[in-house]
Amino acid sequence: MINQTAKCGSMLLKGNCLDTLKTLPDNSVDSIVTDPPYELGFMGKSWDNSGIAYSTDLWAECLRVLKPGGHLLAFSGSRTYHRMVVAIEDSGFEIRDQIMWLYGSGFPKSLDVSKAIDKKAGTLKIVGKGRAGKTALGQSSDWNKTNNPHEFDITEPNSPEAQQWQGWGTALKPAHEPIVVARKPIIGTVANNVLTYGTGALNIDGSRVGTEVRKNNINDFSNQHGNQFGNGAPIAKLGESEVTGRWPANVIHDGLEEEWSRFFYCAKASKSERNAGLEGLPERGKVFNGQSDEPAGNAEGSVEDKFSTKPAQNFHPTVKPLALMRYLVKLVTPPSGTVLDPFLGSGSTAVAAILEGFEWIGCEMTEDYFPIIEARVKWALNQPKPLVL
Repeated sequence: MINQTAKCGSMLLKGNCLDTLKTLPDNSVDSIVTDPPYELGFMGKSWDNSGIAYSTDLWAECLRVLKPGGHLLAFSGSRTYHRMVVAIEDSGFEIRDQIMWLYGSGFPKSLDVSKAIDKKAGTLKIVGKGRAGKTALGQSSDWNKTNNPHEFDITEPNSPEAQQWQGWGTALKPAHEPIVVARKPIIGTVANNVLTYGTGALNIDGSRVGTEVRKNNINDFSNQHGNQFGNGAPIAKLGESEVTGRWPANVIHDGLEEEWSRFFYCAKASKSERNAGLEGLPERGKVFNGQSDEPAGNAEGSVEDKFSTKPAQNFHPTVKPLALMRYLVKLVTPPSGTVLDPFLGSGSTAVAAILEGFEWIGCEMTEDYFPIIEARVKWALNQPKPLVL
């Protein structure tokens, strides 16, 4: 265990979260923001195929250490979200909402059915070479890995059967990741719970979107005598209030071309952001420069960048952007509260917590990531507060 003395309540718990969480006292953390494995077998990683995200034992430990009314935000994949959420609910959490993180740069990992038919029949016709992202449906999933991991054979339908199924594939383009919004049951009323524990509510004004000043009417509906709103019953107007920004929504996006100004915008994690503070660490491994455990990912930049085999200092394959993590920890954590992440990875939640002025506790079992976490935390502690990314 590493204690960060500059933030006395913050620490890295090294080991399996099922074991390390048991060392924490009951009702000791204010929020949980985490990016658990999506259980997709991502890039052949054993940690993404263990079933831990479906473990009611895990989520029961999270429930135990959360203060009453504390919120849990947990990412998942579109195909496996339901199983994780059922386990969270079965452990005793209330499912309050779902946040959708939308992105425009997802890349489909689809099987080209026409090509598969020709392969099966031994009639595959190769007409040239291409690079990932340069050709049509499905080609990018069939690289010529012997020569270049980004290069693949360009084919065209040859047999009558393959021609019949040209243009058919097996996957949609990934464009969202769901985040469950769950809450530990409150004790008594929300007001009593907030006053007693400091938890149970969302930081609405602190998470508003945009900078426009808006006037809200303050109305009194008490004269409706139980009638349904909108049925013509009189409304007594009491006055107006001014607020800055729109009410935070359960949608987050990365800059789609449509008009999304009313929703929170978050760009993808850049290479410089991933590696900030890691200048002294050696480059190693093969990095998937993306934000999703989906094998196709949704990374920024070209497909070659997404499936990069270049060594990197932060070689964790699914680094979330700091702006996104800062937004989420601020949404569910009371001032000076403690954020827990049972799956700390390369430390993005810890960095986000520090930059927002919160304490943090993280669990991580992969030793290779410990130096990355420690260096990123040190970098965050040395940044001006608040740091605008």
